[in-house]
Amino acid sequence: MLALIPYAGLRRTPTVPTHRPSTIHHRTALFEDAIAIVEEEYASELSLDDIARRVASSRRQLQRAYAEIGNTTFREHLTRVRMERAAGLLADKGLTVREVARRVGYRQPAQFAKAFRRHLGVAPSDYRARSNGYHDVARVQDLAA
Repeated sequence: MLALIPYAGLRRTPTVPTHRPSTIHHRTALFEDAIAIVEEEYASELSLDDIARRVASSRRQLQRAYAEIGNTTFREHLTRVRMERAAGLLADKGLTVREVARRVGYRQPAQFAKAFRRHLGVAPSDYRARSNGYHDVARVQDLAA
């Protein structure tokens, strides 16, 4: 009986898709357009469908762009942007946690606090106490560890 052995020259890494240059260019453009919208409008109610419509794409194509070009998802990207902005606002002790939550797009402060804790490893109030006026997310993450 003859065993089938895969030809070594045909092996491809499953996580690195190979696409035509025009496909890569198109997805890169979609991803960059989506990033620009999220960076500008992170505090509003954004959805993948809304962004896809605005960049003249399908939901699935935008998901692929996020996965293949950005190595992330739309929701992860939006949350990361919101948490980075929130960290900066929390360093300014003039705003309440409730106001920071509202300014970065959360209606419920408890939902914001849970997302902040999950993202940075500390509660928003603890982040504020540890930041001493600095907007240094990496430093506070090290303190939380």
